[in-house]
Formats: sequence, C-alpha cells, structure tokens
Amino acid sequence: MTDVHSTALVADTVKLGRNVTIGPYCCVDGNVVLGDNCRLDAHVVVTGDTSIGADTRIFPFASIGHISQDLKYDGELVSLEIGARNTIREHVTMNPGTSNGGAVTRVGDDNLFMVGVHVAHDCVVGSNVIMANNATLGGHVSVADFAILGGLVGVHQFSRIGAHSFVGAGSLVTEDVIPFGMVSGNRAILGGLNLVGLKRRDFDRNEINALRAAYKDVFMTQNATFQDRVLRARETYAESGLVNQMIDFILVEKSRGYCLPSPSPSGA
Repeated sequence: MTDVHSTALVADTVKLGRNVTIGPYCCVDGNVVLGDNCRLDAHVVVTGDTSIGADTRIFPFASIGHISQDLKYDGELVSLEIGARNTIREHVTMNPGTSNGGAVTRVGDDNLFMVGVHVAHDCVVGSNVIMANNATLGGHVSVADFAILGGLVGVHQFSRIGAHSFVGAGSLVTEDVIPFGMVSGNRAILGGLNLVGLKRRDFDRNEINALRAAYKDVFMTQNATFQDRVLRARETYAESGLVNQMIDFILVEKSRGYCLPSPSPSGA
C-alpha cells in the first residue's frame, strides 16, 4: 500500500508506483513519476519532469528536479531521469538538463550519493557509482560505471570520469580521468591505476597485468609522442578488453585534455 503522510503535499499530476512511502512535510509536484517501493523521508522536495526508478530511497532535505543553475536556462522543457535502487542522502541536489546539453540529466542504477552531493544540468552518471560527501559535478559531466569520487571532489564542466576510476578526496578535476585511473590533488594528477578496485571486482589477473603494462607504456615512457604511444598500445594489447576500454576513452575527439602523471624532476 502507498503511504503518504498527512503533512506531505503531493500534486494530482504526480504518478506513484506501488508501495511508495512519502514522509512528513515532503513536497512532490510537476510531472514526477516515483517507481515501485520508492521511499521519500521527511522534508524531501521532488519537482519538474522527473522520473525516479523503483526501490530508490531519498533522505531528508534533498532537492531533486529543480531547474538548472545555468544562467542560460530560459524555461525550455527539460527532464531528470533517475534509475532504480539509488540511495540519495541528505541535502543532495540534482538538476534537469538544458537545451544546450540534450535537455536531460541521466542517473543510472544502484548509486550512492552521500550528503551534499550536487549533480548539475546535463550530467550523465552511470551505475554503481559512489559520490562521497559534498562531491560536486559541473554541467555536462559524465561519470561512468563503478567510479568512486571522494568527499569534497569538484569536477569541472564537460569533464569525463572513466569507469572503475577513483578520485581522491578534495581533488579538483579539470581534465578527463581515464578508466581504471586513480587521481588526486589540486589540480588532480594521475597517480596510477585503481588496482584495489579492479581486484575487488574480480577482474582477470592477466587482464590486470596487461592493463598495467599498457599504462606504463602510455603514461610512464617518453620514447614517442603521446598519440603514438596510445596507438602503439592499441596494437600491442589488442586482445585485452581492459586496455581497449582505456584506449577508446583516450581516443575520443574532444578539446579537453587528460589527467596525467606528475613529470619527474629530471623531465623523464
């Protein structure tokens, strides 16, 4: 049975799935769709053209679906799509898209957004992502599956965070983070591969070894241009799925650069 607290305000335009729980002093309006077994704790606000998948729980004082903070937004029809089984903790904010970014912000399944996380307009967040307290995404950011962002991380607009990567707490990310990479610092510097994450997720040992070798060839040698090293790694490790995923990410044509290792004092 759907359970709506007597102090909650739920507009007639809202569509509720089965066994939805809406707690005290929540406000839900607009073209909101809440999937089966969704739970909104006290003082949650959900508005706009927002859909939220089944078994998602939203904690107090989250603000979901209010219009973008982008000053170029001019009232166009936009939406926010949130998948299933997400945990959205206190004071999280998520905004819909804008006409400059496809008019939609998308969030996948099984994510954890800790206290104070911000997902800005036109972002695309995959599945099984963890964003720790007060991590912030600028507009048009993409975060791929299984990425982990530590507390107080700031990600610059239009940046990409690759799958299975790890961004250390307090980092300012102004360039792309390769899949499986581990970055930290202000500005964020590539410190190696997220080997702990790869092992925890039971990737094949041979695949991990190939990825480590390819990483060294691409990022830790200076015997050719960066582009040449990338293309050579693609040929050398053509049979490795993990390496191909990293190389495909790097070869996407875009203006933003990549988080790179800090140069050695000798310049090698």
